[in-house]
Amino acid sequence: MSLMTVKDLEQVQSTLCEAGLDYQLELDGGKIQIMGPSDIISSEVTAEFVRILGNWVKPRRLGRVFDSAGGFILSDRNVKAPDVSFVRASRLKQSVRYFGELVPDLVVEIKSQSDRISPLKRKIEKMLELGAQVGILIDPDELTVTIYRPTSDPVVLENEDILTIPELFPGWEVPISELWPPVFTEDDV
Repeated sequence: MSLMTVKDLEQVQSTLCEAGLDYQLELDGGKIQIMGPSDIISSEVTAEFVRILGNWVKPRRLGRVFDSAGGFILSDRNVKAPDVSFVRASRLKQSVRYFGELVPDLVVEIKSQSDRISPLKRKIEKMLELGAQVGILIDPDELTVTIYRPTSDPVVLENEDILTIPELFPGWEVPISELWPPVFTEDDV
């Protein structure tokens, strides 16, 4: 069996769209991987992270924030779409109508109900090997955020901790507890 290419990935994506199927696809080692939909907690955490980060990045013109639909062709010819990613303005002055052909500076993976932690860690670690500055793994089941950097051991943050990424976003601070979906009471509705 021959290895799939970026062009093959594009063709499969086009065929799925024509059939009315909307799946996220990634190319990994010449194999196409279908990424299933997220559960709604993971989706809400993703949306909240994109909102919080985007609200900091955009007015400061630091770069671009992407959701899980933003695919990147990496130097190893794989195509990956982190749940959330960021690319500094100096590296992507203008968005293109294609996959980004670079490694994001920040990659974020948010564990869904059906995900296993090990593949998510490997994905982040591979992105760091290829040039990402920071990787983040958010686990809504454990209420933890693990920060990965190429030159240090992972750091696990919990609910009472504050997330900072000074090398990309000086001054940005997010309490971990703000990432989780709220629980509404009868008084709220």
